[in-house]
Amino acid sequence: MHRHRNPHLLFLFVPSLAVFAAFFLIPLTRLALTSASGPSGFNLYLLSLTHPRYLLTLVNTIVLSIVVTLVTLIISGFTGVFLTRNQFPGKSLIVSLLTFPLAFPGVVVGFMIILLVGRQGLIGDVSRFMIGQKMVLAYSITGLFLGYLYFSIPRVIITLMAAAEKIDPSLEEAARSLGASPFLVIKDILVPALIPGLISSGAICFATSMGAFGTAFTLATDIDVLPIVIYTEFTLLANIPLAAALSIILGVITWVALSVARTISGTTVAASG
Repeated sequence: MHRHRNPHLLFLFVPSLAVFAAFFLIPLTRLALTSASGPSGFNLYLLSLTHPRYLLTLVNTIVLSIVVTLVTLIISGFTGVFLTRNQFPGKSLIVSLLTFPLAFPGVVVGFMIILLVGRQGLIGDVSRFMIGQKMVLAYSITGLFLGYLYFSIPRVIITLMAAAEKIDPSLEEAARSLGASPFLVIKDILVPALIPGLISSGAICFATSMGAFGTAFTLATDIDVLPIVIYTEFTLLANIPLAAALSIILGVITWVALSVARTISGTTVAASG
């Protein structure tokens, strides 16, 4: 049998195609062509990946994003499961406070880190009173890590709480009745059930950390991460082809991470009811 195409569906597809072309395809094509407009052409990508400074910046950005993702998943995983499985007075307030940073842009997060562990920060005043030396972390990779962590935890907690709600509690009860220890229940029941949520939220956390600019811009003094280098090459050095090439490299890395996570999480089935 021949299927007849619905002309109304095609009519609805045209605006979507126009938006896709205007806001994704055309800018991305323009960015790729700009990266090849310099004297080196498309060899600029190879030069970017072999130049010591840009290679080190890329490695720093990837390592920082991986560490932020892992720590965020650990903290958010335990917190999300605990909040999902337990009822107590003030729970709604705690959940609201944990997700409140979702309303903050990266610049505000960076400013809060400065007020916490900057030169005039609270931790610095406390450390000077206790040990006689002011502790300043805001303008280093540690401060950027704290900023990314603060920015990422609320987003991951929401996803993992939703995933934890779908886990069938009878599976844990059956495991306990068979003599499984709390550690085995977590390892054999909870973690496998949360894997799709962990992978998907971890990929988004990684991608966000790779491309976060506002927090890095607020805190960056001696910090070399890819978004700051792209900004510097574009605005201060007017090296537009290199900035475009680094932008493409950054986009490809995050796209690959999201694609791999989508593939893995799509083939993983959670133990849910």
